[in-house]
Amino acid sequence: MKFAQALSVMLISVGGGLPMAAAGPGAVPETIVIPAGDFIAGSDQGERNAAYDLDQAAYGHDRTRKWRWYDDERPRRGHNLPTFAITRTTITNRQYAAFVAATSYPAPDVSRKVWRGYGLIHPYQRTRRHAWQNRRPPPGRDDHPVVLVSHHDAMAYAAWLSGQGTGSWRLPDELEWEKAARGGDGRRFPWGDDYDAKYLNSHDAGPFDTLPVGRFARGTSPFGLMDAAGQVFEWTATAVGKNAGAEGRYLVKGGSWDDKGCGICRPAARHSRPAGLKHILIGFRLIRD
Repeated sequence: MKFAQALSVMLISVGGGLPMAAAGPGAVPETIVIPAGDFIAGSDQGERNAAYDLDQAAYGHDRTRKWRWYDDERPRRGHNLPTFAITRTTITNRQYAAFVAATSYPAPDVSRKVWRGYGLIHPYQRTRRHAWQNRRPPPGRDDHPVVLVSHHDAMAYAAWLSGQGTGSWRLPDELEWEKAARGGDGRRFPWGDDYDAKYLNSHDAGPFDTLPVGRFARGTSPFGLMDAAGQVFEWTATAVGKNAGAEGRYLVKGGSWDDKGCGICRPAARHSRPAGLKHILIGFRLIRD
């Protein structure tokens, strides 16, 4: 079964037969073209050590080094990918709202019981500023990244958007995301090798919250990707572990507004999350085929 067909089947099974209403003006995300060719992905020990040093300076402890957070990154080496188009920013509440309004799909939210079951450090009350009410985004957050969306939710949105006559949409895999985020030369951050807290939304200099997308022009990647470091982690299509699939784990990339340092905000950094997780730190962007 082809990707788009499989997602359509998934949409029907989740939403009970979601109507494929038109997306409407402004609902189709802007994309940028990532040219075909060679690029460098992954990290070497020098980059990882520098990331640990950043974290230690910011947090005042060396837990990320002791816990070896970055030791499982891809080895630094060259890769080659064909041309692809990816959304310039993460999907916003405004864009996701077109999907929710056109279908019977649940709006982004999480119950207190489910949140507590995740075992995360953020209190449930903090989720309330991101939760939708009456199937609408929180006031003043239309242009913030949509969060409280699972991997399943991201795929459902992609399937709906694919039915709007604007192309076939999907999540990027890890290598596609990393190339778009850091360019071809293997730089440590989208803007270069040196960390600068003014170039992203992180806990180093940010408001400890999401911000409207596209505010950090100096943090733009060589290809024009914005908010690839900080702001929110982003779901990818790259599954991890033995249970890879619908109920498995998927890599997230990019770091978030909650992070300091910011070793985890490097494009080479990676960790996985359960597919069903609805987190205030995770959103997504899409590729259009």
